Amino acid sequence: MKITNLTLTLFNWGNIPPTSYGAHTGKFTGNSKLGLLAITTDAGITGHAFLGSAFYAADLDGPALVRYFKPILLGQDPMDRERLNRAMWKRVRTATVRGIGAIDVALWDIAGKAAGLPVHSLLGAYRDKVPAYISSAVLDSPAAYADEALQYKALNMAAYKIHPPQQWRDDIRVCEAVRRAVGDDYLLMLDAAWSYDYPAALRVGQAVQGLGYYWYEDPLADADIYNYVALKKVLSIPIMATEYPAGGLDSYAPWIMERATDFLRGDVAVKGGITTMMKTAHLAEAFHLNYEVHHGGNSLNNFANLHVIMAIANTEFFEVLLPSGSQRYGLVEDIVIDHDGMVRAPMAPGIGAEIDFELIEREKVGVLE
Repeated sequence: MKITNLTLTLFNWGNIPPTSYGAHTGKFTGNSKLGLLAITTDAGITGHAFLGSAFYAADLDGPALVRYFKPILLGQDPMDRERLNRAMWKRVRTATVRGIGAIDVALWDIAGKAAGLPVHSLLGAYRDKVPAYISSAVLDSPAAYADEALQYKALNMAAYKIHPPQQWRDDIRVCEAVRRAVGDDYLLMLDAAWSYDYPAALRVGQAVQGLGYYWYEDPLADADIYNYVALKKVLSIPIMATEYPAGGLDSYAPWIMERATDFLRGDVAVKGGITTMMKTAHLAEAFHLNYEVHHGGNSLNNFANLHVIMAIANTEFFEVLLPSGSQRYGLVEDIVIDHDGMVRAPMAPGIGAEIDFELIEREKVGVLE
């Protein structure tokens, strides 16, 4: 089997609600563009992936993906994922990790369709379901967070994670209000999204530690290993880093060697696809660390992430990022959370999501090829 073509169809994503997850996204709303990546083969099998998100449009990464990665792929065997992945990483300075991730997802989609199996079966399935947790946007008040947490606790979601206003005093007030609302036994996490210096990170960490929060995520700048090491020495709450910066397998090594984080973190968009995620999940396993999977930024990436979750033992949850209008688009049916708060493994061949090709055709703004 040989790859015969690669195209990226850009399509509009409208009516995105006003949303912020912190300073790294700002407040975005209105319109974005997703890209439907299609890798075709001479066997009649096409692999698909989505590129882009509600706040990072596909036309930012798309031209470089087509210009620099397409020549690597044409005429190659799509089953040679490791060789192709390595070749793409050599061009990451001229293209992007998000582009590598999209291509890698599409290649795994081809492999699953060729085998007639879901991707998690090819990876070596460990489970067929996983608990989901809710991950908030930045909300207007402590009461708004508390109400939202109660709503999703009533729906049997496993936990609630806060993206706070990113002012340390306000953030503590939010964390206190949510704990009061849900009681002492419900799992809560705080994702500060790289917003504090060391003194503020220590103050907030001591507060959420006292409130019994389950983990403390990204309190410091994304590459500040020095202060993560210092923070871990004085806090007992587990600290989670490594979601950013975007990078591959080798970007995790200093975090492990310096013992700067209690968890590793990743998703297909910012770590280079399923191939890199499986390597980093197994790297974490070797050091008895959990590898908690970040949301994927778009609906098809979340399916790809879910296949990885189903194939590894050292992860606990599936992240559901709110609001849904900023995260779910382009599929006939998105990932379903059942009445027990569980997400089930996709069972169709390949990535196993039903893409809404009619919507994409209606909203198409161009094709890069």
